[in-house]
Amino acid sequence: MSSDDRHPAPSDLELCAVLAALADPVRLLVVQTLLPLGSSPCNDLHHAAGLTISRSTFSHHQKILREAGVIHERINGARRILSVRTEDLQARFPGLLDLVLADAPKVAAAPTTSRFHPTKVDPGRVRTFLPRR
Repeated sequence: MSSDDRHPAPSDLELCAVLAALADPVRLLVVQTLLPLGSSPCNDLHHAAGLTISRSTFSHHQKILREAGVIHERINGARRILSVRTEDLQARFPGLLDLVLADAPKVAAAPTTSRFHPTKVDPGRVRTFLPRR
């Protein structure tokens, strides 16, 4: 980990963790939206990406991206400013980010009414593992 213990050092970035973080359509959309912005406060990014997920779910996605080393989070007072770690990712995995994001427009164009949309849950497909009384 780096000196702030919240972001992995560039040499500690793992390909599997980066790919797993970018495999989720919501996280891929977040990265796709954040790249042209350079950096953005969380609330502005949530709005810019057009996400309909809750703030807590968005926070979870940020954590996954941060822990994988895809984004950097800088705390500025009460705001969290996010940016993509483009240089670190390019140095560790040359061309990977460009390759993964080449397919990203399909994610951004996904209809929000799709039953397979990442922000929707089909109750018929959810199983609980709590013991029955």
